Amino acid sequence: MSEIPRPDLTDRPHSMSCVRLIRATPERVFDAWTRNFDTWFAEPGLLWLTPEPGAPFFFYNRLDWGRHPHYGRILELRPHTYVEMTWVTGNGERIGTEGAETLLAIALTPEGADTHVRLTHSGFISESSCQGHAENWPLALDILNDALAG
Repeated sequence: MSEIPRPDLTDRPHSMSCVRLIRATPERVFDAWTRNFDTWFAEPGLLWLTPEPGAPFFFYNRLDWGRHPHYGRILELRPHTYVEMTWVTGNGERIGTEGAETLLAIALTPEGADTHVRLTHSGFISESSCQGHAENWPLALDILNDALAG
């Protein structure tokens, strides 16, 4: 099998990162990103995701956030430690990634019974797109924490 193509981020320098301590094991956090995404981020029943490198995915986010399509490809999975995927959002307006294929990396490190999560999202075509994600990803990680703690 040939190498999975990665997005060219050369002319898209905007990037953001956030960190959170999630009150769950790395195994549970990894599963939340790869198998149970529709328990905290995607709308249940509107997720198509196979956790395999090279596999495409599609979902609508939770409808209480507004209906926004999300597309991408799984690039790399290291069980319980790392998830990397492309991330494309937008609905024809200047929201989300504005249709640009961005790169989302989630690094998981055990910290006692909890997990330190470092989320890095890069390749935005505009500062406003990057800033919107810098505001929303911490909120999403808080929702993930609540979903896994409850």
